Amino acid sequence: MSRAAIIGGGVVGGGWAARFLLNGWDVALFDPNPETRRRIGEVLDNARRALPAIYDRAMPAEGRLEFCDSIAEAVSAAQWVQESVSERLSLKHAVYAEIAESLDEGCFIGSSTSGFKASELSACGVPVAVVHPFNPVYLLPLVEISGEAALCRQAAGVVTGLGMFPLILRKEIDAFIANRFQEAVWREALWMLKDGIATTGEIDDAIRMGIGLRWAQMGLFETYRIAGGEAGMAHYLSQFGPTLNWPWSRLTDVPELDDDLISTISTQSDEQSGALPVRELERLRDDNLVGILRSLRQRGSGAGRVILDHEAALAAGGEIDGLPVTARRAVPVTWTDYNGHMNEAAYLELGTGATDGLMKLVGADEAYIASGKSFFTVDSRIRYLDEVHRDEILTVTTQVISAIGKKMHLFHRMLKTDGSLAATIETLLLHTDLSTRRSCPPDPVVAEALAGLAKAHTSRSVEGCGGAVGDRG
Repeated sequence: MSRAAIIGGGVVGGGWAARFLLNGWDVALFDPNPETRRRIGEVLDNARRALPAIYDRAMPAEGRLEFCDSIAEAVSAAQWVQESVSERLSLKHAVYAEIAESLDEGCFIGSSTSGFKASELSACGVPVAVVHPFNPVYLLPLVEISGEAALCRQAAGVVTGLGMFPLILRKEIDAFIANRFQEAVWREALWMLKDGIATTGEIDDAIRMGIGLRWAQMGLFETYRIAGGEAGMAHYLSQFGPTLNWPWSRLTDVPELDDDLISTISTQSDEQSGALPVRELERLRDDNLVGILRSLRQRGSGAGRVILDHEAALAAGGEIDGLPVTARRAVPVTWTDYNGHMNEAAYLELGTGATDGLMKLVGADEAYIASGKSFFTVDSRIRYLDEVHRDEILTVTTQVISAIGKKMHLFHRMLKTDGSLAATIETLLLHTDLSTRRSCPPDPVVAEALAGLAKAHTSRSVEGCGGAVGDRG
């Protein structure tokens, strides 16, 4: 178990606390604001329902959260210190001086600053690296890192272990990379509002109905490469390069944020989103992000690759009652339906994951499939025995009923955290040659492993296996 000190318990500090806690770290948090416990609790509620939902494996046991009365108490014995106080350099320097008095030898401070350079932050004589996340910190993977090379490498290792994506800046710049993009888009949006070209809602629609969806999975340059057609980026540049000299944007100018513009933004924003409280908007945002991230993970595209890499490091396997654990995960929001519980199709999806787990266990893994052999499902029967709701942890054990020739007969038991049975899935699969699409015997190594499990499981109860539709026994 590791210990992280979080200095500052606002939206970003709370997000960091959740990210560390849900990855098994103990967290010591300091913020003198009397509302800190309530605010952190609300952030944690959101994080607990969102982050585990993007993985197909269960996350580590949650770490312990401690609210501290001083910076010294929080920093003491911490392996990582993350500062997330307000964006005032003098305040940050004062906080760093206090942290330094209790900082362990060899440790440094990671700052969540949105714009200060590492050289400015560490000018007070305390080692600091920019470790800048994006809200919601517990869900978005990007962390921009800047500072001394050795500190950057250490920071990258820590955030990678939290399932995040470290982007180490090649050069020290104000506001880093992503915030400079946001600033450019923000300026253009303010001009369009000031000039009466579009409302806040219309500007948001232009992003979420178009460019935002493209950027989420391919970024800017890959998107433009496709826009160039078969001729690629060169054709795109020949088509749209000249427009750089046209007066399409006003990015070099800064609109005056006067009372009229502030009133326009506030009024239109209230009309656009004021009907929903912030907590509901946060949950809507998180649910949508979970759906997008789970879609990206299917192909390992963009942020989906980060999720798959982190998931590979999460614990898997084990046994319950002598049967192998072939799947264990939290129920994501995308598995729930209008009845407020896990949809019937999701039971089969989890069962499919358990079959994949069993196949890996006997050697029919990715390399085996790539060699041209696999198993095809030819029959399945699901018994739905109990309701399951989002965020619940489900564990699946698999019993090999028989493994004779081409046939593999499995019985999955889907267990809730209290050990009760939520469902059973009985499935029959045929081993198949992927080049001929016809059934064939498995390789001897796989066949022997399956036969060994079948023999070990033969004396176990198979209640609920082999019945007809409607048979609950």
